[in-house]
Amino acid sequence: MTPHRSAGTLAVIGAVIVFSSSSSIVKWADTSGPVVAFWRMLGAVAMWWIVIVVRRAATGRPPPSRQVWRAVLPAGLCFGFNISIFFTAVTRTSIAHAEFIPSLSPLLLVPAGALLFGERPDRRALPWGAVSILGLAIVLSSGGGGEASLGGDLLVLVAVLTWVAYLLLARRARATADVVDFMATMMPIGVLTAGPVAALIAIDELWPLSAKGWIAAGLLTVLTGMVSHGLIAFAQREVDVGTISILQVGQPALAVGWAFLILGEEITVRQVPGMVLVIAGLVVFVRTSQRRSRAGSVVADTRGELAGTAG
Repeated sequence: MTPHRSAGTLAVIGAVIVFSSSSSIVKWADTSGPVVAFWRMLGAVAMWWIVIVVRRAATGRPPPSRQVWRAVLPAGLCFGFNISIFFTAVTRTSIAHAEFIPSLSPLLLVPAGALLFGERPDRRALPWGAVSILGLAIVLSSGGGGEASLGGDLLVLVAVLTWVAYLLLARRARATADVVDFMATMMPIGVLTAGPVAALIAIDELWPLSAKGWIAAGLLTVLTGMVSHGLIAFAQREVDVGTISILQVGQPALAVGWAFLILGEEITVRQVPGMVLVIAGLVVFVRTSQRRSRAGSVVADTRGELAGTAG
């Protein structure tokens, strides 16, 4: 392994570790999920536009064009809605449920890629998708700590659907926008949906936040809104997207570890076999799906965010 590839792999691992902590941070905040999402989005807007200003001063490159704004608009609106729904769901179910349900998003992305982009998934991947679904059924039926609930799980499912829609829309937008321009436009557009959702669900909590709420919003802004995306962007230059996707499959398991450390949530022994089946099935499913088309596959999305929501 070359030094550059090693650095890229470490960058992906770092990004996955940070992404996996986001759901526990949201739940630790003891604040309404959409409110945390709204302030996290605003903070990310400020930080990405600082990057735009610094980049222009250093290289003379202009801010994102109108064409980029138009291209990113659908993805940004979807992202704002997604993060609001996901952060709401996290506060209403266990972290194990909130993380392992979204981990199956590649199972939706493969048929969506075939339908919308004419991709030809490898049929040999399908049995491994069934293995992951079986594992998820074991996880969901085995109880577990953290106040798991049917209502929260259904919200997670809605978040998965909006996440898949976001990835599909983002793929089109990324064809005309680099990482910095995409993030700098996607975040303010996302506020247009995250703001109303927060106002509708918890308008009386928008201001002021508790100390824990501000800390959580600040941590998420820096860690997931900037650091993780930056690490993924760096890794894309050094590591193939297939490797990024495979490494991210471990995100739900890491999230359960964070939930134990931060929230004291426990997992039952009965859930462990299901978690192993989900991860093993997804590893083989993603790897097999990518063999037919390494380039342009929606499973190997340009941002590499496949294991769950961005946080």
